[in-house]
Amino acid sequence: MDKNFINLAGRALTLCAGLLMGSAQAAGLLTPADGSLPSLDLKEHHVNVVVEDGYAVTTVEQVFHNPHGRDLEAIYSFPVPEHGAVGEFTLWIDGKPVTGEVLEKQEARRVYEEEKAAGRDAGLTEKDSYKTFDISVSPVRAGQDTRTRLVYVQAAHVDTGIGRYVYPLEEGGVDEEKLSFWTANTKVSADFSFDLHLKSGYPVDALRLPNQPGAQVSQVGPGEWKVHLGNQNAAAPVQEEGGAQAPAFNPQQQQAGAAFSLDQDLVVYWRHQTGLPGSVDLVTYKPDAAKRGTFMLTVTPGEDLKPITEGSDWIFVLDISGSMQGKYATLADGVQRALGKMRPNDRFRIVLFNDRAQELTQGYVNATSEMVKRYSDEVARIQPTNGTNLYAGVQLGLDSLEADRTSAIVLVTDGVANVGETAQRKFIEMIKRKDTRLFTFIMGNSANRPMLEAMTKASGGFAVSISNSDDIVGQLLTAVSKVSHEALHGVEVKIGGVKVADLTPKEIGSLYRGQQLIVMGHYFDGGNARVKLTGRISGQPKTYKTEFAFPQQSKDNPELERLWAYAAIEDIQSEMEDFGEKDDLKRAATDIALEYSLVTDHTSMIVLREEQFAARNIQRNNKQRVAVEQAAQQQRAQSAPVSRRVDTQQPMYTTSRPSHSSGGGGGALDGFMLILLTLLVLPHLLPLLRKGEEK
Repeated sequence: MDKNFINLAGRALTLCAGLLMGSAQAAGLLTPADGSLPSLDLKEHHVNVVVEDGYAVTTVEQVFHNPHGRDLEAIYSFPVPEHGAVGEFTLWIDGKPVTGEVLEKQEARRVYEEEKAAGRDAGLTEKDSYKTFDISVSPVRAGQDTRTRLVYVQAAHVDTGIGRYVYPLEEGGVDEEKLSFWTANTKVSADFSFDLHLKSGYPVDALRLPNQPGAQVSQVGPGEWKVHLGNQNAAAPVQEEGGAQAPAFNPQQQQAGAAFSLDQDLVVYWRHQTGLPGSVDLVTYKPDAAKRGTFMLTVTPGEDLKPITEGSDWIFVLDISGSMQGKYATLADGVQRALGKMRPNDRFRIVLFNDRAQELTQGYVNATSEMVKRYSDEVARIQPTNGTNLYAGVQLGLDSLEADRTSAIVLVTDGVANVGETAQRKFIEMIKRKDTRLFTFIMGNSANRPMLEAMTKASGGFAVSISNSDDIVGQLLTAVSKVSHEALHGVEVKIGGVKVADLTPKEIGSLYRGQQLIVMGHYFDGGNARVKLTGRISGQPKTYKTEFAFPQQSKDNPELERLWAYAAIEDIQSEMEDFGEKDDLKRAATDIALEYSLVTDHTSMIVLREEQFAARNIQRNNKQRVAVEQAAQQQRAQSAPVSRRVDTQQPMYTTSRPSHSSGGGGGALDGFMLILLTLLVLPHLLPLLRKGEEK
């Protein structure tokens, strides 16, 4: 790999976060854009995250302040976390916390509007499709503060030995109608804090927050780390092993009490110790031995997928719509360096799309110096603009595939399909007509992640979410290591010996190098289980087996019930997107959300005064569920990290897990990584870098 380019890319990465933020919207307190109402203050914003047992619990507490002489409504909007399930919304009324209950979406909105009109305290959390969660609170009393708490849970994957958690704050700026109506106050005027506690059953060598030099990071034990970031006047000290305090927060890095802007995602990475074995982990919740329980089975494969050496065709399908401003610009220098690294038996095409699709290369091109110069110049003249005809872009990318060549499509997009064909089922049908893998790089938090993931899965490929705050080179190295190796296709998991049901995902698809497989479901009795994972590698069948015991009773992880429910709802939602919304499917998704108290496309969470819950005959089911979860969380907080590995007696894998230090690239794949790096992080940087060199 060209060392000069690596140096250039490294310098570019230090600048890319700020430049890419230029066109992004941010989470914040919404105010009508016409100025018809005075602005409220977002006084405090505190985030507490615990990552443990394969999932993360995120708690967000906020204080809204009304400096005006009349009561007002507060509306706070933030991006939907990746597969994040909101299970608690609490509003402080008369100084006491009141937990919300879930109703069908239209009913919840009706109740909220009635309570607001009556002048009584009320709060509402709604999901705006795949884009945002919107929190409404009324009234914020004149001259007073109003406090809220939101809690959501999501799976915490580890990929190629690297764990990643994202607290999403950047919106993608793709909802023009919403943006035209609202403006966002993204400043936290007084106290901001972000605290993360990682408890891993496997040793963790390092943890980092990109672009956050003021963050405190301390190690408590081999698998336990704590992070603190904030601007409070008196930040709570982080406790290290043995009760010792971590170093105090450095006020020179973040001025105490200074305003904090909610305009940049917070990303936390952790790296597992290298050489760990492939493994199977099991987490369960079954408080009553005589009743049904819930389980989460995590398979972390060993290193047994071989590198691919044959020549390949690469089709790059690039979003140049208006929302990509700041993320895509002059590619000439980077493309020239990248294409020069490809092998003679590799070929490429470049397809661009906004409200229409066009191909720059007019067929496959070998990376000769003449072709590199030509397409570098053509790419340099492109300016992102107009809407997003995603269907036309992918369709053109699929054209001219040759059956005797291994081919892959690399799709880079940050938007939504808003021009031309937009139905998810049409995308799935188109993808399935061709024998190729789709690899999708999802830029930003407002992209239509459900649809992009569904079409990628249908092709047997993989999707990678990219934040502007990511270590982008690391993300690309992870992707390259997958493309450069064989994959396990047609994956199925069968469990015998123990009665199981309601498994999700219903269809697993493919597993690529370093990917974990997470399967959730219900089980009815404890006892010894036989687990078999099957698939095909290069067309040849492959089987992995192990045996272990499911516990008859376990009470530590009640959040698993909501995790399973949300995953089941996502399966149903995807089925409706593929085959149309059917009443029975919509009813099934709604019923699951109501039973497990989840905010979804069909349900919302409402907070009322306690007497109003009673007057409206709204059962306090979620209040009871939240109490159980909080008790379990407090109990777990007192214990050290626990290993959940269950296949120690009969290991499913005999090899160590893949890691970035164990290979995963080379040859043409260096070129693949460099092309992606160019597409994602070099826009608008070269002129600045050259200007810096002149100085």
